Amino acid sequence: MVLTPGSKNKRLLMSNFKLNALLEITLAINENPPVEELLEKYEKFLMQDLEIGKVIIIKKSEKWECILNSGFDPYTCKQLCRNEEFLSVNEISRIGIDIPEFLAGGDYVLPVTHNEKPIAFIVIGDIEEESEGLSPVVKHLRFIQTLSNIIIVAIENIRLYEENLRQVAIKRELELASKMQSILIPANETLPSNESVHFEAFYNPHFEVGGDYYDVLELSDDKIGFCIADVSGKGISAALLMSNFQANLRALFTADIPMKRLVTRLNKRVISSANGEKFITLFIARYNMKTKELCFVNAGHNPPLFYEIKSGKLKQLKSGCVGIGMLDELPFVNVEKLKIDTQVKILTYTDGLVELIEEEDENISWGTQFIEEKISNDQTIGANIRTIINEHKIVQGNSSIFDDISILGVDFSGF
Repeated sequence: MVLTPGSKNKRLLMSNFKLNALLEITLAINENPPVEELLEKYEKFLMQDLEIGKVIIIKKSEKWECILNSGFDPYTCKQLCRNEEFLSVNEISRIGIDIPEFLAGGDYVLPVTHNEKPIAFIVIGDIEEESEGLSPVVKHLRFIQTLSNIIIVAIENIRLYEENLRQVAIKRELELASKMQSILIPANETLPSNESVHFEAFYNPHFEVGGDYYDVLELSDDKIGFCIADVSGKGISAALLMSNFQANLRALFTADIPMKRLVTRLNKRVISSANGEKFITLFIARYNMKTKELCFVNAGHNPPLFYEIKSGKLKQLKSGCVGIGMLDELPFVNVEKLKIDTQVKILTYTDGLVELIEEEDENISWGTQFIEEKISNDQTIGANIRTIINEHKIVQGNSSIFDDISILGVDFSGF
């Protein structure tokens, strides 16, 4: 085919247009413009320079959504985002010929793919065709697709960059929350230790922040209180509720408040804070070092293990009530009192430890079986806790861990 001077000129003009369009878009992308500005430039190239009458872009991020609609009915965008036939197009297709005509006013569909998966679709319509042959626009659909690819990839990079910034901000907030929570949970070396009692503890949050909590409070010269608790659920909301619970517990827990009244008031505070959406399992106790009396309530928590070293007797401390915050009014609160007149140790823990043990060893029918074996000896509670931690590689990052793990133990001596 011999090209006339006129056709050569048209081809040169189109080539120049393509180069200028690509250069302008590339320069614009390098300036990190807003997504809206990139879409405006893209729309101008199609609508003004190529004289396309309508254009739609739908793009997938978390879901399919319309990011540009010029000339089409708004309802059309919603239909496209959930039309399985349309979303399966994998090459430039003519509506009404290559694919069924379900899109009023649309002429061509141009898919944009990444790793062989569609991430966007461009629909163009109202293309004027010349009397002889196809219009220049139709002849250059590949160029339109190339231009669309550049625009869509740029928009996706902007989205990923903004998402990364958001994740960095969230990570910083979680790190700060983790530091604040670590202040609320007492370090092992700060726990009370005297001739009557000695405490040991271990805390391992599954995420940056957790819903586990333990505490030891010196209520008076003769009385000491301790507790361990676990919020239902995980993450920030659980950590916030636990922080609020800690503040309430420390405000209410005194040397003389009856345990039933303490638990009832805590229940009301949790109901008020959580609005019934979460609850807390709690074991709370107060020990009188002068009278050697232990008074406790178990509010739906894993029963602590009570082991008498001399006799070898082991029991679970179960008496109490339902979890804190489960009900507006607690139907009952059973307070149990124990006289400790021999060397005893108590081990309390959250369910993350039990779940880890059961996940790791199929031969153990229940996780407490292993814990009971490790506490039933004349070693200190600290030695028992270290054995449990080491044998299950909790500090090293056991892949079977999927919840917070907290352990609080106490040796009773001085007899």
